[in-house]
Amino acid sequence: MSTPTAYGHDVRTDLSAVRASLAGASPRPFWLDDAPAPTPRLPLHGDVDTDLLVVGGGFCGLWTAVLAKERDPQRRVILIEAVRVGWAASGRNGGFVEASLTHGEDNGALHFADELETIDRLATENFTAMRETIARYGIDAEWEETGMLTVATEPHQVDALREAAEPDGDPVFLEGEALRAYGTSPLYRAGLFTEREHAYVHPAKLAFGLAAVAERLGVEIFEKTRATGLRAPRAGRVEVTTTAGVIRADRVALATNVFPSLLPALRLFTVPVYDYVLMTEPLTDDQLADIGWTGRHGVADSSREFHYYRKTADNRILWGGYDAIYHRGRTVRPRHDQRRESFERLADHFFLAFPQLAGIRFTHTWGGAIDMSTQLVAFHGAAKAGRVAYSAGYTGLGLGATRFGADTMLDLLEGRDTARTRLKMSRRLPVPIPPEPIAYPLIQTMRRAVARSDRNGGKDGPLLKLAGLFGVGFDS
Repeated sequence: MSTPTAYGHDVRTDLSAVRASLAGASPRPFWLDDAPAPTPRLPLHGDVDTDLLVVGGGFCGLWTAVLAKERDPQRRVILIEAVRVGWAASGRNGGFVEASLTHGEDNGALHFADELETIDRLATENFTAMRETIARYGIDAEWEETGMLTVATEPHQVDALREAAEPDGDPVFLEGEALRAYGTSPLYRAGLFTEREHAYVHPAKLAFGLAAVAERLGVEIFEKTRATGLRAPRAGRVEVTTTAGVIRADRVALATNVFPSLLPALRLFTVPVYDYVLMTEPLTDDQLADIGWTGRHGVADSSREFHYYRKTADNRILWGGYDAIYHRGRTVRPRHDQRRESFERLADHFFLAFPQLAGIRFTHTWGGAIDMSTQLVAFHGAAKAGRVAYSAGYTGLGLGATRFGADTMLDLLEGRDTARTRLKMSRRLPVPIPPEPIAYPLIQTMRRAVARSDRNGGKDGPLLKLAGLFGVGFDS
């Protein structure tokens, strides 16, 4: 017999109350409102030569530029960004920083079973280096290491959380009063609290801070400069055409993630899936006490279609996840950033989780595209005889992993044989996602299969089992 899910696709809170909570919300990402962008940087004008060109001004590209100058302060590094630094996924995400490079242990075991010990070591080193770099340069990213609470909202999830607990108490399994010390919700059945290797940042402040550091190190950043093509003649430098001129570079690092790769052969290995987020007004101490959430930890539930939520510095609650919307044709468009149906569903689920907060309002509602890959983690590699490197497919759990991707691209461009470049995620591509007209019905079918898995006590049906055999995963 199937178990009804805590959440659902139908709005169950009073619809008028849901709509009232969303009325007047800003469509801009909260982070970009809270940390106004620095003065716009000039676009490129004319042709230029450089040692290293970084394409993309999000986290992956910014880390690549910073690390490149740290490795070799003398090399000329140019970074180009089509719009503004940090405007896309890097300024829209939840700000969760996890050490994991595998989107969880189960997914890691599915794809990289024989490499997990090495991956875990590299993940810890990357997380530690990220923390230390932010501190060393004085980046005001609001870095907090306050732990993560994973909650069971369905009966079948309780035993899985219990089995994941460790004898040393990290992570620790929570029930009853112990769980209520971390949060009080009618949907919480059990919890797993992990203290190590989980942090939270202000995404926009981190992006703007990395860009400022890059410039202090000598990186030249050009905004409003869109790359439109790439040529790599057998002899000579790699040529990247832009809307403002041609850049000739010895090496090129592609950090365009969800946007179509300058290497056409890579374009079927990611697909843009939109995630949507709400941000509440600041909550009072009494309101937070009412829901038992007096700590600074983040929270996520255990379903395949899951929610993630955390606090900001001024005690707002960011509430996102669950919906994963693919728009036909692999399109990434500004109009997709707003989706009333998703916002209403998210608000409904928020009040189901925290009925104590009935009547509060959401000040910001936004969306953004995630570059999903079928292995649910990033892949890295080199092309054009090692002169071009790429890193993409972060699938929504990549804030910390972008630094690892940057280091891996630099290793590849420098011809280094390292533990990073020997990993399967750096030597092979994931299973591709077919082009249209196959992609849209296939993704919708997979989404329905994921929803059925949640409704059926977490048991995967034949389609998800078959996909797993071929190394294909799907989550919200």
